[in-house]
Amino acid sequence: MTDQHAELDAALERVIETARAHLAAVKAAEGRIDDDDVWKAYVALNNASFEYDERLLDAFGEVTPWDVEAIDPNEADERFGVGLGGVDGTEPTDPHPRVLSVRQRRDYRVPSVAALIRVAEAARRSAAAEDEESEPVEGVGEAVLELLQNGDGSLGALDIPELEPLDGLVIVSEVAVPLDLESFDDDDSAGPFQPDPEDQLVGRLDEHPFLPADSADEDEVPSVR
Repeated sequence: MTDQHAELDAALERVIETARAHLAAVKAAEGRIDDDDVWKAYVALNNASFEYDERLLDAFGEVTPWDVEAIDPNEADERFGVGLGGVDGTEPTDPHPRVLSVRQRRDYRVPSVAALIRVAEAARRSAAAEDEESEPVEGVGEAVLELLQNGDGSLGALDIPELEPLDGLVIVSEVAVPLDLESFDDDDSAGPFQPDPEDQLVGRLDEHPFLPADSADEDEVPSVR
């Protein structure tokens, strides 16, 4: 066996290995979008396939069905911003010295308590196991919490006709110490949101979903302070 043939066999083995690694990363991600490990495995599989295709062409004038181009890991990292470690696993060269903290509040009016509870109970039933009997939802607060839990904590889960959004507020700050949930009691609703004297306010976004007819301005948009 010539050295060229040995290199071709080794290139094929790299394709097989990176294909298996890519499949394992996809399975581990369980459908998560923009998963860093999936992207890194994709780049490795792409480049292994490209290398094999090139070596096959050089050795026998044959090509594979894969129409791929080599991906530079460093350029891909800069273009797609994959993770703090980058595609090639290198450490970031300019880490920010502080932590960014986003605090949000949004209030809602409940037009119909019964309607809101029905929606929350339907969400609870759909999330329950087939042989599990779901408990009734008691109160509007529990209903909203149930919707948030079913929506993975996203406020988008509350964009339903059964809730009318009122004014909201988003605050972006730079903080020296990240949030430590273990340092607050479960019933402490103020502590985790209390700014520290060393926090630096970056900006504030005021949300006004509904304005009184006599004060509404067609050109008014949420303000940043």
